[in-house]
Amino acid sequence: MSDSKRYTGVAIALHWILAVLLVGMVFYAWNMEDLRDALFAGGDVTIGEVQFAYNMHKTTGLLILVLSLARLAWRLTHPVPALPAGMAGWERFAATATHWAFYAIMIGMPLGGLVAASAAEPPTLLFNNPDLVLPKLPVPQTEGFADITASVHGAGGWAILGLLGLHVAAALKHQFINKDGLIGRMIPVLKG
Repeated sequence: MSDSKRYTGVAIALHWILAVLLVGMVFYAWNMEDLRDALFAGGDVTIGEVQFAYNMHKTTGLLILVLSLARLAWRLTHPVPALPAGMAGWERFAATATHWAFYAIMIGMPLGGLVAASAAEPPTLLFNNPDLVLPKLPVPQTEGFADITASVHGAGGWAILGLLGLHVAAALKHQFINKDGLIGRMIPVLKG
């Protein structure tokens, strides 16, 4: 596969960095909730450990937002390799829809998390530093609103995993069934 059929190095780097961060954040969030539940159940967890976990989750979420916006800007200003000529129309639609759904979730999840964090107490300390308090958005400060926004944000984790499963399945189909070298566009060590 020639370099003209590959994504740029910047696009590849952002793809893999964001993939690791997004999947890691889903599992980290589940662990974070387990810590919170253990605290409320009187387990061997301190409030400081729980607050540290939540603050780092929120800080990493903001990093994901910045990287996602950078990735979107790069995508809009740099052409992507063409899809294989033999792809069916529905496959082309699915590929395009999945990619744009990823952009929506990579940007929407951190924004939703920011809204959820703004509706909850205590304030967010970026990098767990008391001198770096994240300002709250002007959203309702009610328990009901906080619960709804947290639930929607949490459901986004399942959406990430669902999109990831679809994306990986399609990539493996192209590599092992279609044998069209499509996966080599994003994994530089593979050839077409």
